[in-house]
Amino acid sequence: MLALYFNRIGWPTSLPTSDKDTFMKSVLQEKKKALAEFMSSKNTPLRPGVEKFIDDACDEGICVVILTASSKFGEETARAIVEKLGPGRMLKVKVIGKKEIEESLYGQFILGLGKFSGLDEELANEASKAVAAEKKRIVEEVASMLKLRVDINTGTPESLREVAAALRAGAENAEAPVCNCVLVAGSQPLIAAAESTGMPCIVLRNSLTYRAEFPSAVAVMDGFGDADLTVPKLRLTLSRLSQ
Repeated sequence: MLALYFNRIGWPTSLPTSDKDTFMKSVLQEKKKALAEFMSSKNTPLRPGVEKFIDDACDEGICVVILTASSKFGEETARAIVEKLGPGRMLKVKVIGKKEIEESLYGQFILGLGKFSGLDEELANEASKAVAAEKKRIVEEVASMLKLRVDINTGTPESLREVAAALRAGAENAEAPVCNCVLVAGSQPLIAAAESTGMPCIVLRNSLTYRAEFPSAVAVMDGFGDADLTVPKLRLTLSRLSQ
């Protein structure tokens, strides 16, 4: 898209043809940086309706988990955005970053991020054997991610693996099976990871994805609020899914 733009308006006259790729990468990096600063600014509001949705969910006893580790803008920017919810809501929700993933059972046993300090080596070996079957399943899951990457071109297998780990750590912190959780997202990597892990997903479209199709999603909406996603509609969608 960026190349088409410069092909139409003209490339910088001092830019050698051989440096076009480097130039585009630099422009995209600056664009990403500027967008991250804009989104984390205190003057930039949250998506309309998200605060009421979180309040309604918490009032009904639904555990709300926010994934900052999967943000394409980086965890620091994502946490700055989440903090706009205010201290009251921050006490009600659970935020999953890289630290929480590493501390989760999934991160420790399956991804090998944990340390068995204080445990007998033999016990650690037995624990490793106990999850051998799960590791085999993860290999098949990663293979599935590779196929997804080819089909929808959303990112590297490693990035999809990290997003899947965030989803599983989120489910673990919510004390619920993955299949009983619902991901509300708008980015393709999250949607692809949800499909690979078996987590139902509701897509909230944005200006970049309003024409896109999401065949794996249980529902596709344009935002939060009465006309779109509300807690009652969430429950209704899930009840239909379980039938």
